[in-house]
Parts: sequence; structure tokens; C-alpha cells
Amino acid sequence: MNDETDNVETEEDPWAEAMNEQAEAEGGSSAGFENLEDEGQQNEDEINLDVILDVPVDISMEIGRTKISIRNLLKLNQGSVIELDRLAGEPMDVLVNGTLIAHGEVVVVNDKFGIRLTDVISPVERIKKLK
Repeated sequence: MNDETDNVETEEDPWAEAMNEQAEAEGGSSAGFENLEDEGQQNEDEINLDVILDVPVDISMEIGRTKISIRNLLKLNQGSVIELDRLAGEPMDVLVNGTLIAHGEVVVVNDKFGIRLTDVISPVERIKKLK
């Protein structure tokens, strides 16, 4: 191997380490690449959220769901009861732009309904649900 590839920090770049292992196994030499990190990239602690703080999002609370045929839907009138898939007292879902972000319970403050968040879904869990 040449001196350039020996100087690359393979601990931070697993692709470089894999390429070096492959080159050693093949008995050839690999081309040396500089560490191509974006100089403008900031650490996670330094992310500037100011650019998105004023972006509006839709927040909705869902108490439950059900499936109903169109025939039964057309039979509904004032006083009809629709059974949902949730039990009484179960937490509500808090959705932001249709994505579940938390669970909560209904509260009344100054004669207005609100929701107290009881469990916030972590970003890692939200990403897992997308897959």
C-alpha cells in the first residue's frame, strides 16, 4: 500500500477500511482518497433549526378508528353510535402531518379541550415504522 491510504483514519470511515481489506485480499493497490467530509456539515449538537421553526404543520388527535361499509355509512343518522377500535380510557394518538409522534390523554382547561402528552415516540421508533 502507499503512504496516502495508510494515513487515512479507517476508524471513522468503514468504507475505506473495507476497500483496504479488499485491495489486500486481491494483492493489488487501492487508490488513495482524501476524507471527503462536507466542510459545511455541522455536528448534531450545532444543528440550526431556525430555518424550519416557522414551517406550519397539521396536528391532529385520534381517539380511534373503524372500518365501515358504504351501506352502513349511508344508514347513519343523528344519534347513531360508531364503535371504535379503542377501549375507554386508552390514550389518544397525536399525529403531526399524519405521522404518529405521541400518545396523550384529554384534559379540559378553561372550558376548552386539550391533550396532555403521556408518551412521545422517539425519532428512531418513527423511522422503524416507516420501513
